[in-house]
Amino acid sequence: MYKVMLVDDQKLIRDGIRSLLAISGQIEVIAEAADGTHVIALCQAQQPDVILLDLSMPIMDGVQTLQALQQANIEIPVLVLTTFDEHDLVLNSIQAGAKGFLLKDVSLDTLVSAIAALANGQSFFQPTITERLLTQVKKNPKTTFSKPSAFEPLSDKELEILHLMAAGYSNKEIATALYKSEGTVKNQCSTILSKLGVRDRTRAVLLALELGLITS
Repeated sequence: MYKVMLVDDQKLIRDGIRSLLAISGQIEVIAEAADGTHVIALCQAQQPDVILLDLSMPIMDGVQTLQALQQANIEIPVLVLTTFDEHDLVLNSIQAGAKGFLLKDVSLDTLVSAIAALANGQSFFQPTITERLLTQVKKNPKTTFSKPSAFEPLSDKELEILHLMAAGYSNKEIATALYKSEGTVKNQCSTILSKLGVRDRTRAVLLALELGLITS
């Protein structure tokens, strides 16, 4: 059972998400907040596995909350769950440490999969979000992360995996497509992140696009 904190200013939304997650039988909502001001204290008191975070909130919005969590050295993974998918909001969220990004119209199965992925140390970004980011980055590369002065070249197999990562494939789906074990793919993904000097899959994809390693 994964333990989740809900942070959303609309009580009706919180109630709906909590009820849906209860149906799954895999997720327990152990804490709630209407904005980011109490998130750090709740994290320290409740120790959730994942934080579900809205971006548009009064007093302290989602990006400010992500930044506060970073400053407090709280490493609980954050899944942004919002109605907005503007390029700047997505990119600012990633830069502030978000490990996942979903729109609120996703299915319950997708939401549960995303929570499980983050709780197990992975990232999860809705494929349509990744595609829009890649398109925008290609049009305006100045909005991406800074390029490293040098990086260790990727092998052909690693580039193949990177292309599948960019298409939104999970480790399990990549393993199936390439006839590898999921553990092998997970290790290769970690190697790719290490070679590129980034922390997560989405940063790897954005940087790879900027470096010309993949194209959208």
